[in-house]
Amino acid sequence: MDMLTGDEIARAGLTDWRKLAQGLHARYLTADFGTGARFVAALGAAGDAIGDHLSVSIGTGHVDLRLMSDDAVFRDDEGTEHVVQWVTQRDVDLARRITEIAAGHGVDAHPTAVGVLELGLDTAGSGTIAPVWAALLTGDAEAQGHGSPSDEVRDATGRVPNLWFGSPAEHETAGQRFHVEVYVAPEVAEQRVAAAVAAGGTVVDDSDAPGITVVADQDGNRGAVCVDVSAAPTD
Repeated sequence: MDMLTGDEIARAGLTDWRKLAQGLHARYLTADFGTGARFVAALGAAGDAIGDHLSVSIGTGHVDLRLMSDDAVFRDDEGTEHVVQWVTQRDVDLARRITEIAAGHGVDAHPTAVGVLELGLDTAGSGTIAPVWAALLTGDAEAQGHGSPSDEVRDATGRVPNLWFGSPAEHETAGQRFHVEVYVAPEVAEQRVAAAVAAGGTVVDDSDAPGITVVADQDGNRGAVCVDVSAAPTD
């Protein structure tokens, strides 16, 4: 099934969900563990019926969900097809069904509370070093390029954050090659940056804001607040 563009995801009008990194994410607030467990059980039945699957995490007072297809089709500029992890129409359909189920179980969405952490490593030789990181992070060489046409390392079980590789020439600070990228809902990106600045950080690059805003701490270490602007909810 073809991957959806950001514009297609935005037009779907998924009020409970936000597109972060490769998937759709939602948080539902629950009064107690039993409510969360019953809600998740209902989601499992819906997922089986549609043929998709969910990633679920139950915490104190909330249930976090991620929807992402492992068999999405991406076509590069040459027309070559790649099987990637991304959002498809199947995920959108299930997201709508989950919204209906949540209403029936009396759990409310908190879409601006979702977040995803990824790691970035600047290198000119990702093909050489990626196997090392695949082994260190996941213990599985197949994690290199999993769900991606690049050398990006992704753990199929979701135990650790994704690690992607960038070019050193894209960054000014030669001494720091590792950095974190925090994906947040579009509505809270400005607030997240402001909080980091209030805590002593400095915005060092907002040329791609609100998609990417780079913040440095007092020692010069950098991280980025990221938003998938293309899939931001429309009014």
